Amino acid sequence: MSDSEYKLPQNTSIGHIHLKVADLQRALDFYHGLLGFEITTLYGKEAAFISAGGYHHHIGLNTWQSKNGPRPPKNSTGLFHTAILYPTRKDLAQILARLRDAGYPLTGAADHGVSEAIYLDDPDGNGVELYWDRPREQWPKQADGSLEIYTRPLDVQGLLSELAS
Repeated sequence: MSDSEYKLPQNTSIGHIHLKVADLQRALDFYHGLLGFEITTLYGKEAAFISAGGYHHHIGLNTWQSKNGPRPPKNSTGLFHTAILYPTRKDLAQILARLRDAGYPLTGAADHGVSEAIYLDDPDGNGVELYWDRPREQWPKQADGSLEIYTRPLDVQGLLSELAS
């Protein structure tokens, strides 16, 4: 097999991300206190590992090279966003209501056909996408069978109506 034909094994997944943050407690207030990730371990006042559902960690947060550092400029290279997949549309509606009730600012909201998403920045300026995937059989396809992923306005009120059921 040539190098150009190599494909990742089918069950490969992205295990975790590790973010440099300026203030560990501020990052924990966001990821743990607001978004609800569980703290699995703390490394003193310099680092923390957090997870959803008891995994060892989905997100690492550290100040090893970034303590009290400034936010990176928007027009520089680096992480665009971390995407956090919610299991159901109702779960996404619940976190949207939680963010709204906390007065936490969103940077966007979109219907991508295959998914619905809300966007925000963490306290260090890292982009965060919170989304749920529609069932695969509902994913829009183009005439050639490829996915039709688009960006359209999210029906926020329709999403929040999930909380009534």
